[in-house]
Amino acid sequence: MKYLKAVIEEAHRLHPPIPLLVPRKSTQYAKIDGYETHGGVAVLVNAWAIHRDPAFREPNKFHPERFLDSPIDFRGEDFQFIPFGSGKRYAHSYHLPLQMLSSL
Repeated sequence: MKYLKAVIEEAHRLHPPIPLLVPRKSTQYAKIDGYETHGGVAVLVNAWAIHRDPAFREPNKFHPERFLDSPIDFRGEDFQFIPFGSGKRYAHSYHLPLQMLSSL
């Protein structure tokens, strides 16, 4: 079961069900990593790009082993892995499809 969970997590890392997360609206001017936004601007988080960050070893290859002993999970608290969103607005029903996949 542990390896199956790692396979499911890796599949969601490579192909997140929500590649562009719910748009947020900036409330004030911010400069993040060289990008500037002003208040009232819609901001999208690209989960697909985050999951392919070079911080992952061989980010474009399928390696379920990367999740075997990893504390990273689906709950949206680990911002390097957010297939269902993050924070207060992550998809609360994420556990149902995971249970269904595990029971196949």
